[in-house]
Amino acid sequence: MSAPPRILALWAPDWPVLAAMTAEQVPGHRPAAVHDGRQVTSVSATARRQGVRRGMRRRQAQECCPELALLPADQGRDTRLFEPVAAAAESVVAGVEVARPGLLLLPAAGAGRYHGSEHALAELLVAQVIEQAGYEVQVGVADGAGAAVLAARAARIVPPGGTAAFLAPLGIGELVHVATGDAVARVPELVDLLGRLGLRTLGDLAGLPGADVLTRFGPLGGWAHRVAAGQDDQPTALRRPEPDVAVAVELDPPVERLEATAFVARRLAEELHAQMVARGVGCGRLQITARTADGVDLVRTWRTDTALGGLSAARMADRVRWQLEGWLTAQGAHRPAVGTLDDPAPAPLVSLALRAEQVLAVGAEQGRLWGEASGADLRAQRAVHRVQGLIGADAVLSVAVQGGREVRDQVHLVPWGQAAPPARPLDAPWPGRLPPPAPATVLVTPEVVQLCGQDGRRVQVDARLQVSAEPAVVWWPSRDGDAVRETPVTGWAGPWPVVQRWWGPNPHRRVYLQATLADGRAVLLALADGVWTLEAHYD
Repeated sequence: MSAPPRILALWAPDWPVLAAMTAEQVPGHRPAAVHDGRQVTSVSATARRQGVRRGMRRRQAQECCPELALLPADQGRDTRLFEPVAAAAESVVAGVEVARPGLLLLPAAGAGRYHGSEHALAELLVAQVIEQAGYEVQVGVADGAGAAVLAARAARIVPPGGTAAFLAPLGIGELVHVATGDAVARVPELVDLLGRLGLRTLGDLAGLPGADVLTRFGPLGGWAHRVAAGQDDQPTALRRPEPDVAVAVELDPPVERLEATAFVARRLAEELHAQMVARGVGCGRLQITARTADGVDLVRTWRTDTALGGLSAARMADRVRWQLEGWLTAQGAHRPAVGTLDDPAPAPLVSLALRAEQVLAVGAEQGRLWGEASGADLRAQRAVHRVQGLIGADAVLSVAVQGGREVRDQVHLVPWGQAAPPARPLDAPWPGRLPPPAPATVLVTPEVVQLCGQDGRRVQVDARLQVSAEPAVVWWPSRDGDAVRETPVTGWAGPWPVVQRWWGPNPHRRVYLQATLADGRAVLLALADGVWTLEAHYD
């Protein structure tokens, strides 16, 4: 098993109470605690010396420390006030993960080499946070995120390969400090159960077989075992600090002639491109926003495939020009508000804005699955852009997936390169939808076939979805005088009914059946009005 990556954790002790004291302007020398309405959830160091502990009730905490300032819990406040700490850390290392308010994670290997050593990196981070944000923090480095968090609580830099020895003597309750997200509420119960089973330290848990712990305690137990064994190899989800890049211009006089769009598009595209070059960044999407004289906002977002060369200033200008031409001629214009049914009428444009979204440093973009773009890929991309320039952006279409019950309903055609939301939401229930996997090829026109049983009679499906006979053979119609072909059925699943608009005058009823054939093919068949058709092929 490969060793987990070196992770640095930056921890601000008692952050919820520090954030609350900052927001409420409570003096630092006064004991304070955060209360969520049921119990104390965070305690300052001053209050801790007075005997106040997490989990205490309000009255019990005030008995221990009468001058205690009880402050309300507020996750939004904690997150908002932690931003200066994250920004200070990003001034040293570009890209951090905010695991929770008060805790940052970042990869330590590369940053440590850049700054000379992990010790030098830790000292620089602590100094920058104190200087820029005004808070004291602790830093720890270890193999894996969980061990790094515990190392930060101890202000230690664990040498590579020493994580297991560092974790072994720690109490099993230390898992509570490592949990983030949804696991925070469930880990205390797991820790209590492990303690009642006789596991006192992380070393005791790490000594158990990982497969047995996963079987007995589920995914949460598997996570706890990996943390205890120093094998928490989940990479950090880096937060990219680069904001969107935007440019805008007021069009005076308003633009309503197609000839004027070329000049406006090129000038604004070159300005945006120059800003991106100056910052050394690329973008994943380009948003074009225009406002008409009657107050309608027109918004369209286009993908920019950086693996295929991205968008140069010339390509960006072409995109903007094509979009403006489409809007000025009422082709493809739409209101961004949900529920709009009709496109606005053509009107002069009074303002134009471009925004580069999903901004990231050049060279940090995700690579393509099958390697870098070839010359043929780049030529094909340029050819498509050229065709769009000749016949219009909305005339070159690509296939996207949308919600729907029938296989053809799930196919949506969108202009090439446009990051348009699906016309029907994918996450809607869509009762009656075919189960996955989806077919790879959907026929434009269904092919009439005949599905028969062993007796040669056509297979029927009654109202209770019972088949009249076991599907045995598919008969294919003759082509160009050829004899009728037959292919034995080796397996089948279904049927699945789809009934749409049953309340209307023309209800649509259909039954689907999946089948594997003796020649190795897998097909999707449909029965409607007593006729079987071939709808799609599976890979």
